[in-house]
Amino acid sequence: MRIVAVIPARFEAQRFPGKLLADLNGKTVLQRTYEAVVNTNLFDEVWVATDSDQIETHVQALGGKVFRSILNHDCGSNRVAECIEDMDADVVINVQGDEPFIAQKALADLIQAFKNDVARAIDLASLMIPIANKEDIENPNIVKVVSDQQGRALYFSRSPIPFMRAEGQAFRHVGIYAFRKAALLDFYAQAPTPLELAEKIEAIRNLEMGKVMQMLPTDFVGVGIDTPQDLERAKALIG
Repeated sequence: MRIVAVIPARFEAQRFPGKLLADLNGKTVLQRTYEAVVNTNLFDEVWVATDSDQIETHVQALGGKVFRSILNHDCGSNRVAECIEDMDADVVINVQGDEPFIAQKALADLIQAFKNDVARAIDLASLMIPIANKEDIENPNIVKVVSDQQGRALYFSRSPIPFMRAEGQAFRHVGIYAFRKAALLDFYAQAPTPLELAEKIEAIRNLEMGKVMQMLPTDFVGVGIDTPQDLERAKALIG
């Protein structure tokens, strides 16, 4: 099984433009993410897919493999799909460029899900973590997921799901995706779907297409860097 990681790296982030090239204690955010993925030793290849001259030059200076996007994309998975369209790969993992603390175990668990799937029943896999407090359940910026008894995703929402009429457990979606290559290319070929557009959650497109998405429990939350304040918190964690 040939396994490839692709880091989609757009320069013009809406809330924090240029964040991937921001300094994080002596290295850029993107460099720390890229090196963390490479150092897991889980992948046959690691690529950065970008639309930016600056990011392309930066990755080349690191000795990394960079794919220059030709098309404009409205989500990272589409940029990853353009990158791997003609690549020899069985499983493709989309790792966000602003995740410098990406955990080796989280990525290994995603890969193992495909190795265990001898019947090839699943199309993609992602991660979920229990939500401990009511504020997070009600926060629309935190995407929730519900799954069936086999751990397969039923729905994602920014609303509180499930509705807690009785005692239960809510789960947060951790947005790292592992795709079979064919499933990723199917996603890429499909225009955004109605519920995806309503919720602004790209994972829903896979469900509306009838794809089987395996959710894996994790204790990895990550420290995504969406604002300058997030960057300062990340600096403190590195020390």
